[in-house]
Amino acid sequence: MRICIYGAGAIGGYLAAGLSAIGEVELSLVARGAHLAKIQQDGLKLLIDGEEKTCRPRATHDPATLGPQDYVIVGLKAHQAWASAAQTRPLLGPHTAVVTCQNGVPWWYGYGLAGFDGMRLRSVDPGDRQWNAIGPERAIGCVVYPATDLPAPGVVRHIYGNKFSLGEPDGRMSERCRALSRVLEQAGFSAPVLSDIRSELWLKLWGNLCFNPISALTRTTLDVVATEPALRALSARMMSEAKDIAVRFGASFRVDMERRINGAARVGAHRTSMLQDLEKSRPLEIDALLTAVQEMGRLVDVKTPYIDTVLGLVQQLGRSLAVYPTFPLETAPVAQQPLSVAS
Repeated sequence: MRICIYGAGAIGGYLAAGLSAIGEVELSLVARGAHLAKIQQDGLKLLIDGEEKTCRPRATHDPATLGPQDYVIVGLKAHQAWASAAQTRPLLGPHTAVVTCQNGVPWWYGYGLAGFDGMRLRSVDPGDRQWNAIGPERAIGCVVYPATDLPAPGVVRHIYGNKFSLGEPDGRMSERCRALSRVLEQAGFSAPVLSDIRSELWLKLWGNLCFNPISALTRTTLDVVATEPALRALSARMMSEAKDIAVRFGASFRVDMERRINGAARVGAHRTSMLQDLEKSRPLEIDALLTAVQEMGRLVDVKTPYIDTVLGLVQQLGRSLAVYPTFPLETAPVAQQPLSVAS
């Protein structure tokens, strides 16, 4: 089984460390800069449970040197995945599956979705770049639960979690999903195959769309966002708006709002990914977490005053610090008119 991890950062590197030990996997990584140089020189180091483990997968900056794969696991953030879509083409054979590990609403969301089949989201895929370069029929959804970081080039630190939920956009329990799940389980990960991956995406997004921007705007950790009365109330308002949208698109929630917020509070003084990016002057992951939800709300005529307000604030924060990645003017996300809702 040929697997390429495109974007071997914190999550991609964590996956690589596990998959490198599986004999049936021919593993390759696409990375860049000092991180790539260190992997090529000294191998990829994983810090986990007080131990250091080193693996030496094939690593390159040029996917054209790797050839077609069985699976391409895209470990980039949403704006990076959009920018690099064309560069994945050398990795794509007739039956290659592309596993999307981005937070937020994925670019393929409308593919095969009853009542919305073929819907394109300009906020996450302006100009249909990923839709056209990759093709939604290749997509396997993945909801990433582990927390990891990169303390130094070539080094991945595992913080908690090992679950990667997988699912086909059309809900099939396909052989390609089951085969990937088996390999990930062999590598030490939890990799359930779900019949409704969109609902699982929403369950994680439900928290990310409020906790991330609020923590960035207030420079506070997750426990504060989830327990300080005003911030908790704002989170709940945003989550309520998002749930109305998700349900209109056919998603369901297996956890209620209070339980979801309380679960975040129990994580403790965790710095959300957006707060970490802000502190390190890295581009903020805004559009897949918030702009896409706003866009979807407008498509089904659900008003989102709280999401709109927080989105406007965090966008301006990002612009003022030059950490909000923007699209070329001709492909920039725009407001869309409501669609009729499928009964």
